[in-house]
Amino acid sequence: MTEPFVSAHDSFYIIKDWHEAVPGLVAGFSTKIGGESTGEFASLNTGFHVNDRPEDVRANRERIGSLVGIPAGSWVGACQTHGKRMAQVTKTDSGKGGLYYESSFPDTDGLYTNEKGILLTLCYADCVPLYFLSKKDKRIGTAHAGWKGTVLGIGARLVEEWEKDGIKPEDMEAVIGPSICQKCYKVDSRVIDRVRQWTDDRSPLPFAPAEGEPGQFHLSLQELNELILIQAGIPRENIRSSKRCTSCNSEFFSHRRDNGKTGRMLGFIGWKEGVST
Repeated sequence: MTEPFVSAHDSFYIIKDWHEAVPGLVAGFSTKIGGESTGEFASLNTGFHVNDRPEDVRANRERIGSLVGIPAGSWVGACQTHGKRMAQVTKTDSGKGGLYYESSFPDTDGLYTNEKGILLTLCYADCVPLYFLSKKDKRIGTAHAGWKGTVLGIGARLVEEWEKDGIKPEDMEAVIGPSICQKCYKVDSRVIDRVRQWTDDRSPLPFAPAEGEPGQFHLSLQELNELILIQAGIPRENIRSSKRCTSCNSEFFSHRRDNGKTGRMLGFIGWKEGVST
């Protein structure tokens, strides 16, 4: 399968075929390169909540906004809590969480909209960014899926919310973004016990025992999220997954690799104003 994320700039990747197929759509994932932050947050940290200097975070966000064509003052963000709460975003929400963390959607890990001129944004440092698109219904969405959100079924929850509005899963496309790979991601049996609710005999298990380490497993959050999205009704052929690992690659921040002292990348998706879709 072709890697869906291609470099558009040192500071971010884009989902290339969505950009080419849908006029005005911007969907991508930032790196840690090209910002104002220093020390453990060097240099393009986009997370306010990690105790970086707020003025540096704002400068970094404004830089990304100028590069992708949707200013940070029109972004929408969330106070992420590893849950599965969703928010439907409208024009009246424009700017919430873009430049000031206090204005973010509270206790939210998924965002979706049919509106133009808004960039939906969530922060990451190993967790899985999920991107959603219905070209037919002109709707976009994104979700933050760490292991807790994943086993809670946050991807399936977004599909359910769209179905309530009459959008069929077969008309949805999903992309699983850069995140920690199975080799780098070790968890204990407590996590695997929660994972098993999503597995069956028809698909390969998304985890494997860690050699020589009883009770430890290597988990693929990418494969697990794909299983969940398929169970929610999105056709397998409509789902693609990035092979870019945030822990293996030094161009990304990684909570695991950096022992929790690190910045955050930005996963984003939005439609530019003034472009017919």
